[in-house]
Amino acid sequence: MDIFLLLFFFVFSPLGILYLIWRFPLAAKIGSVLIAYLIGLILGNSGLLTEDHKWLQDLLTTVTIPIALPLLLFSMNIKVWINGIGNTVKSMILGIISLLIPVVGGYFLLGDKIDESWKIAGMLTGVYTGGTPNLAAIKLALNVRDEVYILSHTYDMLLSAFFLLFAMSVAQRVLLLWLKPYEYSNNNIGFQIDNSSSKDKKPFFYFTRKSVLVPLLIAIGLAVLIFAIGGGLSMLVPENSSMAVAILSITTLGIAASFIPKINKTEKTFDAGMYLILIFSVVVASMADFRNLNINAVHLFLYITLCVFGSFIIHIILAKIFNVDADNVIVVSTALTCSPPFVPVVASALKNKEIILSGITVGIIGYAIGNYLGISIAWALHSFKF
Repeated sequence: MDIFLLLFFFVFSPLGILYLIWRFPLAAKIGSVLIAYLIGLILGNSGLLTEDHKWLQDLLTTVTIPIALPLLLFSMNIKVWINGIGNTVKSMILGIISLLIPVVGGYFLLGDKIDESWKIAGMLTGVYTGGTPNLAAIKLALNVRDEVYILSHTYDMLLSAFFLLFAMSVAQRVLLLWLKPYEYSNNNIGFQIDNSSSKDKKPFFYFTRKSVLVPLLIAIGLAVLIFAIGGGLSMLVPENSSMAVAILSITTLGIAASFIPKINKTEKTFDAGMYLILIFSVVVASMADFRNLNINAVHLFLYITLCVFGSFIIHIILAKIFNVDADNVIVVSTALTCSPPFVPVVASALKNKEIILSGITVGIIGYAIGNYLGISIAWALHSFKF
């Protein structure tokens, strides 16, 4: 395949994916990231790509995530989260503790049977604290093999889908057998569940008004500058820790920039970051050749299952001890396990619109701390060699 044609495909295929999500409800249910991975896997195992294309794949995977991270963080509001004391914050802390127990315990139980298990532990910590951007960032920071990354994320998406189905169906009734119900406030938080059809909403690339486009381009320029600073700082440390320094520096600068009102209120920065995530997803999936897979997939599946459902069970137990309500446990677990976009879906199923804003805030904070926590856990576990 011609290198320029391949570059065009990688950069613009997310446009087609976003159109499918906007136009067809079934595609929206499947999810943009999963569709991106499927497209990449088909391309990567089609025989069209050769070693001559690897440099382009490496280049795109190296630059997309570090630029996407600041864009994803620009719109976050730490002040709102800090001021939002109560059951949601308590539930988030318990949720993270609940995650670390099976991540660490599963590592010592199954780690000797899984290739790059300490790196996988870091990725799982990141993805179940934040989301796909953290998984991808930690993959780069720890230099995880593409096949290991793809299989880990495939299992993650499969198991997360089962969790989401449970959360939207019987979770509330089951948890109310042990946990107290949500206590509704009398305050109108001004956040309505959007039940409109996806066809009534335009995807972000339709917004080309000057009032939106110009500030967005400035924000993208700032993200590129942050990427350059992070890259420069990474050159000051040993090579084996340079990527970790770059990712953590970029995350820190992205959070700092979110305190600038003009940057924080710029429209579509999160969407622009997710577009880069889709490019990354297509590219990294195209690099996976399952014929060369050398990993014990059964034990990896068990490890990820333990992290998804084991952490939820532990979360319920801790919530009972610390008197956290059922809705907060479900929504916080959804934000951490499945990422913020799924919070309104689950909140709608729970018939609780009050908890949407808190759940989304928890998920966005998860994006911010996921890289720190994931990389720290990975290196801590790496010191315990089998």
